[in-house]
Amino acid sequence: MVPTPNPDVAPRRRDKTHYLYLAVIVAVVLGIIVGFAAPDFAKDLKSLGTGFVNLIKMMISPIIFCTIVLGIGSVAKAAKVGKVGLLALGYFLVMSTFALAIGLVVGNLLHPGSGLHLSPADAASAHKQATGSEGSVDFLLGIIPKTLVSAFTEGEVLQTLLVALLAGFALQKLGAKGDPIRRGIEHIQRLVFRILAMIMWAAPIGAFGAIAAVVGSTGWGALRSLLVIMLGFYATCLIFVFGVLGTVLWLGARVSIFKLLKYLGREFLLILSTSSSESALPRLIAKMEHLGVSKPVVGITVPTGYSFNLDGTAIYLTMATLFIASAQDKPLGLGEQISLLLFMIIAAKGAAGVSGAGIATLAGGLQSHRPELVDGVGFILGIDRFMSEARALTNFAGNAVATVLIGSWTKEFDRDRSELVFAGQAPFDEATLLDEHEPEPAKE
Repeated sequence: MVPTPNPDVAPRRRDKTHYLYLAVIVAVVLGIIVGFAAPDFAKDLKSLGTGFVNLIKMMISPIIFCTIVLGIGSVAKAAKVGKVGLLALGYFLVMSTFALAIGLVVGNLLHPGSGLHLSPADAASAHKQATGSEGSVDFLLGIIPKTLVSAFTEGEVLQTLLVALLAGFALQKLGAKGDPIRRGIEHIQRLVFRILAMIMWAAPIGAFGAIAAVVGSTGWGALRSLLVIMLGFYATCLIFVFGVLGTVLWLGARVSIFKLLKYLGREFLLILSTSSSESALPRLIAKMEHLGVSKPVVGITVPTGYSFNLDGTAIYLTMATLFIASAQDKPLGLGEQISLLLFMIIAAKGAAGVSGAGIATLAGGLQSHRPELVDGVGFILGIDRFMSEARALTNFAGNAVATVLIGSWTKEFDRDRSELVFAGQAPFDEATLLDEHEPEPAKE
């Protein structure tokens, strides 16, 4: 018997991002073939990658403004719930620092990108613009825009960040009166991310041009460097999840990381197929409550963690930045690495699960600190999709661990219940539990 469709329920849209994933893979393979078969012709394809990077750069200012303004609002909201919110935010800050530190250590040990000697056409002029003869006072004064909107029109990322911070704190002070403005910015953010999603469909063209040009110039050295950073990134994520998160989870809650990850196995498969931890958000909320963490703790920790606990993204931004700098023979000093990556982590808040947000954040950070390195983003684009799964899986694992830890520290975690769940004596009821947490269908 064929069930009758309910006219009140909007049909779910089929996710088409996996087509983009496949297209990028095909484009990378074709770029490698063209790079080896016709190196002179391949070098001329560099403009395809540069064009895509310019499209991403176009979106940097609006993305940073919207995410920072709304992110500050999320921090204020989380802090208002008292002990749980403050504890969660403090934990997220510490773990993000750990993720940055591990990424820095591994990146500096591996030296990914060394020996490629990439030299973008506009590197000299960009470098002159970046360094110039300005002192620290002139640099700080340059962060202040001429007008409130000139930061957006001139593409100055640090100026945009300053305006976003001021707007975010002002929105906090408005309280309930600022809700219409907040909702308006949320609508603008949806529009901005929709535009970014459209731009990402040009990623195969950009990846093809960038990879072809680099392989045509450097040959097997490019493939070796790409393999080094990919394997290094995956290894770093594994070390972080099982070494750092596993140790903290056992010391803080006496819970095995292996049991927890096994319990969330279906969610990891879902993330692996979509390259986004956002797809498993409703399931994580439901499963954490089923595991024995109280509903208030889950309701505060999980959504906040999705914006502020991006461990995988921190590792990715660290290693990608070091890779791009090394590939262009412009290594970063330790001070530059820390300041640049802290900026990137701040700029990434609120953009979790959005396709292309990682590339946009990477380009934005380089544009703000070392503009001469931005063109290198086109090269990393070819393997970004390969690393997005590890990034999303690490973010998801970090949020699951955080939820159990916060529940244990606030005595809102039923350990006896969790043992029954891990032992399979209290199976997760998909039909009843997920119905409570599935988001309403989008109406467009």
